Amino acid sequence: MESPYQENAKVFKALCDPKRLAILEQLRSGEKCACVLQEPMDLTQSGLSYHMKILCDSGLVVSRQEGKWTHYRLSESGRARAVRLLLELTTPDAEQT
Repeated sequence: MESPYQENAKVFKALCDPKRLAILEQLRSGEKCACVLQEPMDLTQSGLSYHMKILCDSGLVVSRQEGKWTHYRLSESGRARAVRLLLELTTPDAEQT
């Protein structure tokens, strides 16, 4: 079982790589198939899979299977959690009521 710190670190790990940030940017316009994400990123299938696993593990992205293809989209609940986490970690105790 992971500690809360390990769980929270997954969010920041997902956000600390330029390729993952570019993937998130692509997903802002809506759900995308892995094949669509792979082309402009100049990634191999295994490279994209590696980055998508990190993004999905963080909760920022969710996936669904359709035949042999995986489709990805941004997660509303993952975004809300990431925003709450950043606010909690950067707000001094004296300001929290």
